[in-house]
Amino acid sequence: MAAAATLPAEAPAVSYDNWKPKHNPWAIAVTVTMATFMEVLDTSIANVALPHIAGNLSAGQDESTWVLTSYLVSNAIILPISGWLASVFGRKRFYMTCVGLFGISSFLCGLAPSLAWLVFFRVLQGLGGGGLAPSEQSILADTFPPAKRGIAFALYGFAVVLAPAIGPTLGGYITDNYNWRWIFFINIPVAIASLFLTHRLVEDPPWLKVKAGIKRRVDIVGLGFIALGLGSLQVVLDKGERDDWFGSHFITTFAILSAIGIIGAIAWEFNHPDPIIDIRLFRHRTFAISCAMMFMLGLALFGTTVLIPQFLQSLMGYSAAQAGMVLSPGGLVVLICMPVVGIAVSKLDARWLIAFGFAVSAVALYHMTGLSLGISYAAAVKYRAFQALGLAFLFVPINTMSYVGIPREKNNAVSGMTNLFRNIGGSVGISLVETFLAQRSQFHQARLVGDFSNYSATFRDSIASLAQKLGPGPPDSTQRAYAQMYGMLQQQAAALAYIDTIWIFAGVCAVMVPFAFLMKKSHSGASAPAAH
Repeated sequence: MAAAATLPAEAPAVSYDNWKPKHNPWAIAVTVTMATFMEVLDTSIANVALPHIAGNLSAGQDESTWVLTSYLVSNAIILPISGWLASVFGRKRFYMTCVGLFGISSFLCGLAPSLAWLVFFRVLQGLGGGGLAPSEQSILADTFPPAKRGIAFALYGFAVVLAPAIGPTLGGYITDNYNWRWIFFINIPVAIASLFLTHRLVEDPPWLKVKAGIKRRVDIVGLGFIALGLGSLQVVLDKGERDDWFGSHFITTFAILSAIGIIGAIAWEFNHPDPIIDIRLFRHRTFAISCAMMFMLGLALFGTTVLIPQFLQSLMGYSAAQAGMVLSPGGLVVLICMPVVGIAVSKLDARWLIAFGFAVSAVALYHMTGLSLGISYAAAVKYRAFQALGLAFLFVPINTMSYVGIPREKNNAVSGMTNLFRNIGGSVGISLVETFLAQRSQFHQARLVGDFSNYSATFRDSIASLAQKLGPGPPDSTQRAYAQMYGMLQQQAAALAYIDTIWIFAGVCAVMVPFAFLMKKSHSGASAPAAH
């Protein structure tokens, strides 16, 4: 006892190792997952409501897209610095502040009298939402021991993967049957319940309480570089295709600002004694690969979540609700597989699960290249469900591996960075879909138009036959036949462009398979206990 008294410096280490949350860990997991679902849902729920928002607020369709962009920009800025903010103000206090800000700004979004006010409130909502996911993930990492993290992350991952899939469907239903303002009002009861439960159940571990008590100077320069770099990058990704990329001075300017901000942030933060973003974490090979894989997971998840409904709506005449229903069975696959994956992570080498997930995703996307204009509803559902099987085997193992070998006091920083890479990957995936579809549609249209020539006897016969079927009437039946034939050409070119884009996603997933084995082997099938 006397020896222990003469070595007070050792006491914190003992208390850290023995610390456990006072309340049931699963009650804490459900509490934070509830807010996760709310926030991730909001990244996609407003998409289908944009025409209604633009009409109701007397704004143009192009102007209304700032409702999405403003949220993504502020979200991207807060994500990487959320770990630093949580360590300065206390994670529980920071988390509850984010939930409160998200709830209040959601209420204000629903009351917005003009587009300008709606965009401003969406910025506030993005700031609140951006701080939620990293805090929630680090809360789970601290609440559960490494051997049980997998199943906890499975519950969290279910919300992250399912929410963007059902967001457009739910948003379309609410907008069609009620009013677009209710897509924001539905967040309020969830935010209130989350605040109450967080206050009662969640607590900061002792190592965070020690850090929160230390006075720290704000790194204004680093914060400025981060905000400039990531905010500008998000504008480029979201607006690039609409504004013809570098053919636009607007996009070129923001691309230059983004490069300056990101390069400046890396150089400044790497040499700063108390960085807002701990760049040195990338010295850990497993963490760096985990971030790259989170980027690819976001790219595949969000990219295909946009790709499939867009194909069904634009080329096959599905409604938003019908297209959304195609994605829903994929959510059921994730629901079934996530607990299995969570248990498997605690028993198997997570690297094999990651390799399996990317391999299944690649095969599923290769299978999806059989997409055609004659595809049935059941076939479309099977394509998505097959792909969802691969995605279910990625989120939990990658998240678990990202903490391997990282001191637990760095859990906030790890969570912030992995969520940032997933979100940026999602933005890149959506931007890739829009850009590649436009370019490949033009390519295939130029190639196919050679077959639509009056010098071709087959084409002339087709026009004559079609004109005869259309019958007499204004305008001339031959002109209507030409118009219908051109519409068929555009449809076929667009369908081929979708297939080309799917090939890109399949290739990306296939390339990631061997990278799983460059990570450190997980111990006892779970992430190794973090060093202290």
